[in-house]
Amino acid sequence: MDGTTAWADLDTANCSVARTAAIVGDTWTLVLLRDLFNGLRRFDDLATHLGVARTVLSRRLATLVDAGLVEREPYREPGRRERHEYRLSAAGRDLLPVVLALMAWGDAHLADDDGPPVVVQHRGCGAAVEVALRCAEGHDVDPRRGTVARPGPGARLRTHEL
Repeated sequence: MDGTTAWADLDTANCSVARTAAIVGDTWTLVLLRDLFNGLRRFDDLATHLGVARTVLSRRLATLVDAGLVEREPYREPGRRERHEYRLSAAGRDLLPVVLALMAWGDAHLADDDGPPVVVQHRGCGAAVEVALRCAEGHDVDPRRGTVARPGPGARLRTHEL
């Protein structure tokens, strides 16, 4: 595709944003990912902390397992039946910047007057963790006017009208 292709002429059937949103784009999945990042792993602990119906949690976990973002690991407490813990896979852990970016936006625009309810710190030095927007050359990018979207190697032209 050349540099004159209009954004509206591109097919969105293979859109990476839409594909990702189909997996993680609902409220329960995002807060479930938050809890998994924060070390909750057992179904009962997740259900209690989230306050979500067990059927909803079960479906969300199954979706994340099927998508390869979460892995089920069996465990058994003495005298009890086998159960499972849920741990983020490498692909799931790659969503940490996304979750932190959502949290930063919420802290900036929705936090109570007292400030953010959680501060994420670097385990090594204790400094607050920030999500930064940078180009591949290391330049900081202004999110308001520092980017332009261009067709990538997987882009396809639309084959039908709106």
